[in-house]
Amino acid sequence: MSSPFPGMDPFLEDPTEWPGVHGQLIIAIQNYLADLLSPHFVVRSETRVYISTFEESIRWSVVPDVYVVTRPDPASVATIAATTIRPPILIEPLYDEEIQDRYIEIYDATNREVITTLEIPSPVNKTRGSSGQQAFARKRKAVMASKTHWIEIDLLREGDRSEELADKSDYYVLLKRGKVSPFEVWFFDLRDPMPTIAVPLRPPFEDVPLDLQAVFDTAYTRAHYADSIDYTATVPPPGLRPADAAWAATRVREWLAARRGPAAGPEPVRDL
Repeated sequence: MSSPFPGMDPFLEDPTEWPGVHGQLIIAIQNYLADLLSPHFVVRSETRVYISTFEESIRWSVVPDVYVVTRPDPASVATIAATTIRPPILIEPLYDEEIQDRYIEIYDATNREVITTLEIPSPVNKTRGSSGQQAFARKRKAVMASKTHWIEIDLLREGDRSEELADKSDYYVLLKRGKVSPFEVWFFDLRDPMPTIAVPLRPPFEDVPLDLQAVFDTAYTRAHYADSIDYTATVPPPGLRPADAAWAATRVREWLAARRGPAAGPEPVRDL
């Protein structure tokens, strides 16, 4: 089943949900473009690794993969409890300081030259002063100074944006063609379907269309978000504008009613 919304689903912007959403979108875009570009171009998902701080790991729900095990001092256990409760082993989580960002690169199948880089920023890339934002900014600057094309798909309303893109829309896609100015930008809001954008290659090949709405719908369906997202809850931060909140509540109410069928009664939906 499709999302209650015609374009981006704001419930999927939750930082705890976003890593899975990001991965699904990367895979869907890679498969979509590979079908269009083969055999002349190769589409691959790549990974950028950088070191996070402990605070960033906690904030963005990085899962610990190493633990320190210690045994409590028997003297610290209350005498009365010692007769009935076996002292536990204490395990302290050690958070992995590596954060991995996935992105897409399009290569020339003949010489393996990188033609186009496609990025979908995550919350860690949009947090001012974070290691994730710094790593993303370095990559962005380097690619934009080269002959490689740069595509940036921002589906998160929260977080920093560059000055030329701030406060213009809920979401956007930016295309910077290699060695060419100005930027080409597709702005769209919560109520809008996602656009079909241009993905540039190299002569004699023309731009190919990337239908972002079709890609999103595929990712949403394959991940079964309709079954796992609690649409009776409030939209995760940032809050919606009052008019958009009322519109979103109506969309969710109608969507829930359609899922239940005409025989079921109405289900309450909180203010979004």
